[in-house]
Amino acid sequence: MGNKRGLLGIAGLERADIEALLRRAKDFQQPPGETASRRLNTLAGKMIVNLFFEASTRTRVSFEIAAKRLGADAVSISAQGSSVQKGESLVDTLNTLAAMRPNAIVMRHAASGAPHFLARYLPIPIINAGDGAHEHPTQALLDARTILDNRPALDGLRVAIIGDIAHSRVARSNIHLLSKFGVDIVLCGPPQLLPRELADLAPGVRLTYDMREAIRGADVIMMLRVQLERQHEAPFPAGEYFQFYGLRLEHIALAKPEVLVMHPGPINRGRELSSEVADSQRSVILNQVENGVAVRMAVLEWIIGD
Repeated sequence: MGNKRGLLGIAGLERADIEALLRRAKDFQQPPGETASRRLNTLAGKMIVNLFFEASTRTRVSFEIAAKRLGADAVSISAQGSSVQKGESLVDTLNTLAAMRPNAIVMRHAASGAPHFLARYLPIPIINAGDGAHEHPTQALLDARTILDNRPALDGLRVAIIGDIAHSRVARSNIHLLSKFGVDIVLCGPPQLLPRELADLAPGVRLTYDMREAIRGADVIMMLRVQLERQHEAPFPAGEYFQFYGLRLEHIALAKPEVLVMHPGPINRGRELSSEVADSQRSVILNQVENGVAVRMAVLEWIIGD
């Protein structure tokens, strides 16, 4: 059952693989009202190393919890305070970890393509937990799982992805995933954060700089974090950005009546969306966080399960 190549991105996955992972993640969801998590022995005796060269709380912790719920051991190493700071190269670091014989390495790195580079060198499956502005496959999977918890299918939906799309690996992974299901995708953001070539990423992708146009008739609104740490151009003042690209209650009326509002987190309230929207009945942002564990359990089982 294991997929020994790891999970480097959504672009290379077949629709059938995605559907299987989403079905399996549903099995791992905790029933409503159940507080104690079920522990399984599916991956007993296996070891997962989380190697994070960029700060992350949600993704790292949910991979740790996912591993432990499946009975595996999880070791987390952050680049701050590791040999990487002493000048050790990426390959040397990974070779050192490989000598510990983990069954998989979960890796986040600021350089696009870093996990693919290492996958060519190492026999150990690598799970991409975010590489630069390139991909974040498990985020797209948990987003899809969250949509399917509220909708019968992905096919035929209209999804608006709004914000800093130029620097967003979340947007790219979602575009790759949703396009495999024939979703009508509208990308929206300020011109300097919405490069024209994004329309070529997948069929069914349209671009607009007008937020109202993007939201009109949408089934799902995915807001993105403004990634100031990746931007080289002068940033928008927060108030000005919110005025043109911040999601407010008045926008919700333009979308479908049961529209879902999503955000990969962490949210910048008052910049990307108002508190009224973040805390509204239409928001499924906390469901996304919860689904992170179930989806990452499905991915770990798929990659290193027997």
